[in-house]
This record gives sequence, C-alpha cells and structure tokens, in this order.
Amino acid sequence: MREITLEERIKAELASYNGLMGVYVNDFKGNKVEINTEEKFETASCIKTFILGTLFDEVEKGNKSLTDILTYTKENEIDGSGVLRSLDFGVQLTAKNMATLMIIVSDNAATNIMIDYLGLETINNFIKSHGFMDTVLHNKINFVMYDQLGTTTPKDYGRIFELICKEELISTNASRQMLEIFKKQHYNSTLTKSFPQYFLDSEDTGEEELIYVASKSGSMNACRNDGGIISTPYDKYVIVLFNKNFTDPIYYPDHPATVFSSKVSRLIFDQYLTLQGKLK
Repeated sequence: MREITLEERIKAELASYNGLMGVYVNDFKGNKVEINTEEKFETASCIKTFILGTLFDEVEKGNKSLTDILTYTKENEIDGSGVLRSLDFGVQLTAKNMATLMIIVSDNAATNIMIDYLGLETINNFIKSHGFMDTVLHNKINFVMYDQLGTTTPKDYGRIFELICKEELISTNASRQMLEIFKKQHYNSTLTKSFPQYFLDSEDTGEEELIYVASKSGSMNACRNDGGIISTPYDKYVIVLFNKNFTDPIYYPDHPATVFSSKVSRLIFDQYLTLQGKLK
C-alpha cells in the first residue's frame, strides 16, 4: 500500500479552503515541508520580527543600547493592536521594553517608535544583509496613507526563526534574548488552537510545561499569518503558516484562515510527536 505523505495530507486538508496557504516546516533533521514557500505575502505584524532582529543587531554593533529611553508621542499614535494608544503621551520605556511590547502584544505605536529609532533604511539593510532577499519593510504603520506594511515569503520567515533556534541570528546571547521575548507573545492561537491545551498550561495543571511556542503572528485584511518555534520534549521545529486570497476580510476567532491553519498545525504537531522529533 502506498504511503500517504505529510504533504499530501496537508494538501487534502486544504482542498476545501477558499484561500492560498504557504506552509514551511523544518525539523532540523533534514526534513522539510514546503508548500508555496516562495510565494510573496503581506507580512502584516510579522515584519516586527525583523525589526526586533535589527534592534539586537544595532546593539551588537554598539550603535544602540537596550537601555536607551524612548518616548511615546502623538506623532506615533496609531489605531490597531497594542496598549500604548490607551496611555498618555509622554510614557517612556527602554528600547528593550518598547520592542517587547511590539512583539508580545503586537503594539503598533511601539512599532512606529522602533522604526523611527532604528531607521527604515537600517531595518531593510539588516534584512538584506542577513540573506532575507524576499523581505522588505515598506513604511511605518499608517492605515490611511499605506495599503501595505511589509512583504516576505514563508521561507524567509521560517529562516529567521531557524537562525534564532540555532542561536545563530547575530549572536548566541542575542538569539537567546529574542527567543525569550517571542515565548511571551500573546497571539499564537493560529498555531496552537487545535493543540491539546494540557501540554501548554503548566500553571493550571501543576505539571511540567512540555510544550512552548515562541512566535509572532500578523493579520491584515489581505492576510492571516503566523510562524515561529514549537518546542517539544523531543526537540524543536520551525513552522510558518501564511494565508492570502481569502474572501472574508473580517477579523474573528473562527476565520477560515485560522481554522485551516490550526488544522495544518495539528497535523504537523501530531506527525512530529508520533515520529519522536521528526517529520519523516
């Protein structure tokens, strides 16, 4: 009897999906899943991963400091995700804390502050110099002036998490610090929506935490994206799930892109655990 591969099972799951999904997975054992991985997608807030990388790169070079004080001003007031827009102008945070807000609650105002602090050109230079040739930050976040924020591919996005996972993005210390920030990210339901919650909730169960996720998601009218590192007792794997060309632009928990992505994520998760740390 012919084996049904993981790629075939994913494609069968997506047969009734009204959209285009890019899937990239790497188990670091020589096995990958690649579906539409060189297709270009709007990044939405996933571009914030590259901005965080730029910050740590500039700190490593001695150009910036994680303890530099940054101020929230009216110039960077912006709607959308985050908490700064609910606070008074003049709030000050260190560069590291501002960047942490940018990642863990996807704070748009903090993102614009970081773009001003680092510089758009510096961010795009970091992106290209580290080999992410299909990724670009187009502009600051401004929903009135711009239709786009960034562009990337599932392969590029997977690679930045691969480098973090291997502690090879900038330096060992920088990779470890970024990993800890990504582990605190609040919006990873696309990757974990169909996971057994018992494994993820050591605080309530009292058991050892068996699974952690270090990720960054992003959503706009044109896309629903998520990607990062899944750590299991067997080892870690990188997963990226990007979506576009769907017909429903409204945001809600059971959006088809989220539902189908979570199904694909669970297929990969089960395969990885069944094979004790491998995809094949």
